Parts: sequence; structure tokens; C-alpha cells
Amino acid sequence: MLQDLKYLSAFSIPAVAVFSLWMGESWAYFTPVFAFVLIPIMELLLPVNTENLDKETADSKLKNKFFDVLLYLNLPIVYGIIGYFLWSLSCADYSTSAIIGYTFSVGIVLGANGINVAHELGHRKTAWERTLSKILLLPAQYMHFYIEHNFGHHLHAATENDPASAAYNQSVYSFWFTSTTRQYRNAWQIQKRLLKGDNLSFFSLKNDMFWYLLLQLAYFGVCFAFFGPMGLLLAAVIALVGILLLETINYIEHYGLRRTKTKSGRYERVSEIHSWNSNHVLGRVILYELTRHSDHHYKASKKYQVLEYHEISPQLPFGYPTSMVLAMVPPLWFSIMNKRVPKEMVALQTAA
Repeated sequence: MLQDLKYLSAFSIPAVAVFSLWMGESWAYFTPVFAFVLIPIMELLLPVNTENLDKETADSKLKNKFFDVLLYLNLPIVYGIIGYFLWSLSCADYSTSAIIGYTFSVGIVLGANGINVAHELGHRKTAWERTLSKILLLPAQYMHFYIEHNFGHHLHAATENDPASAAYNQSVYSFWFTSTTRQYRNAWQIQKRLLKGDNLSFFSLKNDMFWYLLLQLAYFGVCFAFFGPMGLLLAAVIALVGILLLETINYIEHYGLRRTKTKSGRYERVSEIHSWNSNHVLGRVILYELTRHSDHHYKASKKYQVLEYHEISPQLPFGYPTSMVLAMVPPLWFSIMNKRVPKEMVALQTAA
């Protein structure tokens, strides 16, 4: 049980954000520094762990509600930090620089502990956990992610049909645009297909995309009513920061990897070789094992605490936080990563 407490470090980013808000303006940028400077440095110093759980231990962890409770706690934490920051605008005389620093800090919390946890809960079998997933996506204005990710991305991952799979030599900045726009369009198309499969009209009350749109507008309406125009503006920027963090993670998860087509013209089954894996310990626990992404795509229903490492999976040279920083400098990213992409997968894209 003591070993399981390592996952409490997943609350380190929100804890740092709260600390910076408490300490005042001189600490306004501590959260970005912690997330993208200190964590990468620590990742370089800490060992890589490739061990997998034995079956008995894995079964025990699946029965342990501690791992689920850790996820649920992110709901009040994320909403509490967003709400507190927006409320504080009315009673604290922040400088412009401090507002920028705190806005980015809260956006990082939303990305790491909001959208990331929403991704994990969105794969759960219980309806109420999937509902929690959608609630966590609400502040990011990204509720359509639930539909596109579960019914689109996991079907088309590592193909040109998937907007969330970055192409070889595509920069992260280009990917931000193509991924966000195509995912939103795909979500509507998937929703229409789901409705048609149930013999329901596009204007049915079961069109979730309509509800997502209304709920997200209502969220912004509440921000405006309680926190004024500035609160509304910063709520939008917080959402944007969270979205860009998500899309940067999407970028590094499948960069340059492609599935081949079979003789029938269909793509081969998604396997452990179609996602980048990382066993760097700190990134693993802070992101609830998201970095063992190869196994997640191999079996999407598997809970984070029992995800495994596969030797055949392509390995990132660094953890996800460090890789996200590297992706911000495309020439550096390409020089490190292009030689790691399997040649046959490169050929599939250069031939196209």
C-alpha cells in the first residue's frame, strides 16, 4: 500500500498552483517552471522502471478503490482552483504579469488533472464515471473529445484518418491546428452516425454534441455572471492552455507512427507498436500512467494502475513532460525523434 502512495504525486501540479496563489505575485510563474523545468530535470535524474506487475498484484490493485478515489478527487480540485483564481480577480490587485502567470498555471492544472483524468474516466464502464469525465472536460470547452476519442481516435489511431496522430515531420504548431479542427468536425460526424444507427434524428434530444455546446456556453455564462468580463476572458484562456497541453501530449503519443494496410485494404489492428511509450517514473505517476500509452491502445479498457510495458513498443528517450518541452522546438524534436521512427512507417508517409 505504501508503494501505491506514489500516485499522490499526481496532485503535485495543483498543489504547486495553490502554493503560488497563496504566496503572491512573485510566485506566479512557479507552476510552469515546476511542470516544464523542474520535472524534466528530475526525470533525467530518476531511473527508468520497465517492471510489470505480476497477475496477483495486478488483480489486487484492480480491486483497490484507492486508485479510483485518486481520480475522483480531481473534480473538486480542478473546479476549486479555477473558481478560486477567477474569484480572486475581484479582490486582489494583480499585475498584468501575475495574471498571465496564474492563468497559465491554472491552465496547466486543467490539462494535467482535468483533461488527462477525464481521458482515463472516459474509458470506464460505469455511466457515472463517464459522466465525471465529461464534467472534467467542461472547463476546457472540449467535451466533444469524449466522442471523438472513444469512437474515432481509438479506431483510427496511427493512420492518416486520425487527426490526433501527428504525421512524420509535422511540427507541433501545425498539429495544434489540424488536430483541434479535425477532431471537432469528426465529433459531429461520429455523433450523426451514432444517431443514425439508433434511428434517431439529428435534432434528437440524444444528440450529445448539442448538449455539450449548450453546457459549455452555460459555463462561460456563469463565469461572466460571477466574475465579469475579465473572468470570462481568463476562463477562455485557461481552457485554451488546457487544450494545447492535451494536443501536445497527443502529438508526442503517436508522432510519425503509422499502421499498414492489409490486402483487403483495411488497416492492420492497433498494436503495441503504434504508440510511443515512456517508462520514466515521474512522468508516469504524475500523469496516471498515461505514458504507458502503447498498452492503453492495445487494451483501452485497462485501468491506469495496471498498464504494462511491452518491449516491442517504440520508446521515447525522455518522459512525456520533457518530450513536450522538446516538441516546442521542432528542429530539435525532429533531430531526436525522426531517427527513432521505424523506417517502414516513414516510407508509408513519404510515399503518400
